Amino acid sequence: MTRFRRKSKGFSFGTTKRKPRRLWLWILVCCLAAGILWSLYVLAEIGSVDRNPAASRDYPETADVGIVLGASMWGDRPSPGLQERLQLALQDYKDGKFRVFILTGGLDHPDYRYTEAEGMANYLEANGVSRSDMILENEATSTYENLKFSQEIMIEKGYESAVIITHTFHGNRAFEIAKVLGYSNPGLSLTETSVLKPTQTTFREVLAYSKWKLDQAAIAIGWK
Repeated sequence: MTRFRRKSKGFSFGTTKRKPRRLWLWILVCCLAAGILWSLYVLAEIGSVDRNPAASRDYPETADVGIVLGASMWGDRPSPGLQERLQLALQDYKDGKFRVFILTGGLDHPDYRYTEAEGMANYLEANGVSRSDMILENEATSTYENLKFSQEIMIEKGYESAVIITHTFHGNRAFEIAKVLGYSNPGLSLTETSVLKPTQTTFREVLAYSKWKLDQAAIAIGWK
């Protein structure tokens, strides 16, 4: 009987030791599966911008402002990616889609001479746009702040309608933020990119969209 009890204790000990390992393995598998499913959902949301009516609508009336969302500066000049947004904004302006630019974006690096907004203004001025048709917002450090601070300018100036100008991969997130902030029927003007790396851009946007969803939940319950 003594031998049997000793063997039973040894068997019980081994089983108890294995159970936590199996539990952690299942938790890990579930977390990985949830992460994959969430990433697929976000990719679908990013890729569905072509079905967003705001991105394909006509502009029978000229909007008050075109909001150009900032991106990185390369020293004193806009990065190639930001130049793509500016080229689209220039064309929209010439086509009469909006009257006034709101250029939004803060300082990328303490050593830089210009904020994103100032760099965009310099670029547009060099391409024939009068400074009187530009309003600069020099503080924003995120898409949420881009649109929030631009909205404050619109309210101050009495502007009501806006076209948001950015890249295609960024369009749905920008539109969702604008709607949460209370923009009235904002338009989207989007450009594809030929200079940004697709893998890197997609990965960053998945992370940024996921963060926005957390921020949106925080806004909904009054934490932000």
